[in-house]
Amino acid sequence: MADSHANMTKTTPQEVLVSVVLGLLAPLIAIVLILFLINKIQSGQVDTDTPEAAEKTVLQNIAPVAQLEALDANAPKVEKSGEEVFNAVCTSCHTSGALGAPKFNNKGDWAGRLGQGFEKLTANAINGIRGMPARGGNPDLSDGEIARAVAYMANSAGAKFAAPEAAAPAAAETAPVAGAAPAAAASDPAKGKTVYEASCAACHGAGVAGAPKLGDKAAWASRIKAGNDALYGSALKGKGAMPAKGGNASLGDADVKAAVDYMVSQSK
Repeated sequence: MADSHANMTKTTPQEVLVSVVLGLLAPLIAIVLILFLINKIQSGQVDTDTPEAAEKTVLQNIAPVAQLEALDANAPKVEKSGEEVFNAVCTSCHTSGALGAPKFNNKGDWAGRLGQGFEKLTANAINGIRGMPARGGNPDLSDGEIARAVAYMANSAGAKFAAPEAAAPAAAETAPVAGAAPAAAASDPAKGKTVYEASCAACHGAGVAGAPKLGDKAAWASRIKAGNDALYGSALKGKGAMPAKGGNASLGDADVKAAVDYMVSQSK
């Protein structure tokens, strides 16, 4: 018996302390993991009865085929380029070839169609043909936007169609502000030319004394960038070697401005 007791390993205080600490840490770690799991489950749950959640669900459901945009009904329409129309409307069929649509950048698909000509292809896109709805299914697209999209797709397959330029958006009409000065009326080009030839051509025709020559785009570029008011001020008051009103004090301010407008129009 004495020998068996002697062979037994004695437990040190350090070992006892380690055992106690480990015994305490194990439950703490388990509690932390449980709390983490509960928090993760709760964060993934959303109250689907709220208006915000319902709207989010609707947007997610329609995302593959449409996007909702808030547009100002009074804002002037800005026409899209052919590439923009393609990416917004046409790509769903013309990229994959769905419903027999000729695929973008595929010469084989477009070979038999290009011979129909630009006008015929555009008419088909506007009116619809076979599986393709009128205007690609977007009735808001103008004829010009459709034509540019057709040219963009056809040209990717080897055509050389000239797409029509997008029309500049019409300026929105605004009510006059009380006390505001009326907008300056456009000058008469014929009057501007007459004043130029009589009073300005001597210097601006040949570039005398550093005057920017008529039609010299490089010489006029920085001046045009400064704006009409700066040009009018220089012509009316004089600048550098140029005397006020080109040396003709009998000219009215409107005549001087008309001459400036004429030179600018010839030098853009």
